[in-house]
Amino acid sequence: MKNNDTRFSLITGYLVEFLRNEVEKTGLNHVVVGLSGGLDSAVVALLAKRAFNDKLLCVLMPSQYSSSGSVDDAQDLCKEFDLNNEIVSIEPLLKAYSIDSSENMRIGNFSARMRMSVLYDISARESALVLGTSNKSEIMLGYGTIFGDLASAINPLGDLYKTEVYELARYLGITGEIISKPPSADLYEGQSDETDLGYSYAKLDEVLKLYVEDRVNEQELADQGFEPELIKMLKKRIYQNQFKRKPPVIAKLTSRSVNHDFLYPRDINL
Repeated sequence: MKNNDTRFSLITGYLVEFLRNEVEKTGLNHVVVGLSGGLDSAVVALLAKRAFNDKLLCVLMPSQYSSSGSVDDAQDLCKEFDLNNEIVSIEPLLKAYSIDSSENMRIGNFSARMRMSVLYDISARESALVLGTSNKSEIMLGYGTIFGDLASAINPLGDLYKTEVYELARYLGITGEIISKPPSADLYEGQSDETDLGYSYAKLDEVLKLYVEDRVNEQELADQGFEPELIKMLKKRIYQNQFKRKPPVIAKLTSRSVNHDFLYPRDINL
């Protein structure tokens, strides 16, 4: 087995066990995943399939802004890997709350929140937990909708950069359109992650790993030849979007304030 295969074999085994353990702690044993036809949700679905088998439900939630290929790719994945699934269109929800079609950011954010609302409602119906699909690149850059696609009960991908998710996807056997098509949250017509961010994930991750993991400073990044505009953009996004990575800030008034002093993990019996 190649070194890279060995690495992703270990990662897969760890994440499958992580999912089983974290779900078991809640007293539940079913999970739901919003399956978009994109890379990240496909990887989470296959990890969850290994962990929970038929106790996984994938939910496809297209809208009038979705590309036809997204639903097709999601359905092909479900067929190939025998994933339980259902389709719930969010088009009626978007039409009920009309947003000007030129306001892409509002459409995108509202779509993401409607999908998560549907997913949490289905999780209540199924007595299940919602699994997150955001990767570390997105989380660090704040490239996601708070209480939308960034929401979840448990997230297996949050410490893997996007380029690593690609490698994990290949290891898991995901092929075809899901691997090859440009990354997109499919929030509005023609939307592209890398167009929005201005750089490829390969370039973004190269700098993010140095800045976040290795603590390389701005000057050292510049000395290595990275564009000043890229460095400035990444630093701004990381710090500007810190609020998306934290629970709501609670004003402290007592001696045992939630998220200040009351920090017991869920696996400690109170």
